[in-house]
Amino acid sequence: MTRVLVTGATGYIGGRLAPELLAAGYDVRVLARNSQRLDTRPWRSRIEVVEGDASDPAVLARALDRVDVAYYLIHALGTGRRFEVRDRRTALAFGTACRESAVGRIVYLGGLHPEDDDLSPHLGSRREVGEILLASGVPTTVLRAAVIIGSGSASFEMLRYLTERLPVMVTPRWLDTRIQPIAVRDVLHYLVESAHMPPEVNRGFDIGGPDVLTYRAMMQRYAAVAGLRPRRIVSLPLLSPGLSSHWVGLVTPVPSGIARPLVDSLVHEVVCKDHDIDQYVDPRTAGRIGFDRAVELALKRVHDFDVSTSWASASTQGAPSDPLPSDPQWSGGSLYVDDRNCTVNAPPERLWKVIEGIGGHRGWYSWRFGWWTRGLLDRVVGGPGLRRGRLHPDTLSVGDPLDWWRVEALERGRLLRLRAEMRLPGEAWLELRAGTDEHGRTLFRQRALFHPRGLPGELYWAAIRPFHDVVFGGMQRNIAHAAEQVEENR
Repeated sequence: MTRVLVTGATGYIGGRLAPELLAAGYDVRVLARNSQRLDTRPWRSRIEVVEGDASDPAVLARALDRVDVAYYLIHALGTGRRFEVRDRRTALAFGTACRESAVGRIVYLGGLHPEDDDLSPHLGSRREVGEILLASGVPTTVLRAAVIIGSGSASFEMLRYLTERLPVMVTPRWLDTRIQPIAVRDVLHYLVESAHMPPEVNRGFDIGGPDVLTYRAMMQRYAAVAGLRPRRIVSLPLLSPGLSSHWVGLVTPVPSGIARPLVDSLVHEVVCKDHDIDQYVDPRTAGRIGFDRAVELALKRVHDFDVSTSWASASTQGAPSDPLPSDPQWSGGSLYVDDRNCTVNAPPERLWKVIEGIGGHRGWYSWRFGWWTRGLLDRVVGGPGLRRGRLHPDTLSVGDPLDWWRVEALERGRLLRLRAEMRLPGEAWLELRAGTDEHGRTLFRQRALFHPRGLPGELYWAAIRPFHDVVFGGMQRNIAHAAEQVEENR
């Protein structure tokens, strides 16, 4: 049986590719920095997991042992400065390790781009990574896609929220650039089929759907599929890509740091120059999926709460080496703690239902205006704010985004630990625990923790400390009250 390695398996494409490869009969191994983020995937028991960093040669040697095909799905999208250096270093390490491990083929998903050299830093980095892998000495397939339409993709969420929230809008002129979008199902098809390309093939392929549209036309066609009135759109030439990304960050759940590379790619015309990949892989029996059908499929998954992976799941700031608030001895310096305990007149399982359902449309159970204001300020400075919401209204998994938090630890029925991803001068966590005390009463423990970074962090903690009784005290009281009001058959 052919063994494949999938990197980026906790990300948007990798998390969908792994089950597709299993369904196609491959023996699947994945490389993940945090294997816990895969524990709730329905296919977890059918794969082998190697935990570690993809730039570490020792980790790569273990991950690539006896691997026939290696999928490279690692991108530094929205991860701040010097991402090109990280992209280059990781790609070089991966290509070298694949050659030394006698891997038969590398498959890489990059971005569709024009041939000129006037590319944005992110598109330039995507092109460079493809060139590094093609020069690795291992036969490589580089697939180049433009806008990917699928539930949970950053491109789709940007299109969705711009169209739904702004029936009348003043927009940048890149809305008239021609684009060839592709359905995520077609992307997955090409990725799976690329595993058995002939060994002499070492090149890139443009992949796209059957429609070539402007972004303006995509918005109007999205509105039609979603049952909305036609949008009124006026282009404004003065909106640069930088200003556009901040505008997108304010209107949509996609932070400006991630919106910027998406906008940069839309400044260029991204249309397939060829489509000869079908000479090497089996085309889909039903043909390529058109734009309208792709939007229809994505919206159905959104409405059914059946979004298996999301762009937000792949965006995480914490590294495996970062200290955790559960460390027996804090290794990162000062740690400020707001610790609150109360008893709840309800069984622990009813308290847990409220805890696991926090955030999103239910909010944070205290000072709604304060949370809204802090979320707006976070979006202004490029953070996620509160608009990411939840992937599912009632259940959470490790790695899930939750407004401006990310689920870092989850012991169902007992512990929910969230790490803040808002813009802060330090690291912050929120822990919510359900248990019982020595008398058998339900105990609700809530801890807010902050590790300041320098003087700005110290000043930040001092500034917000007076509001803790309103924010965290109110949160605990209202969560406890909500648990006491939950009906038994909820």
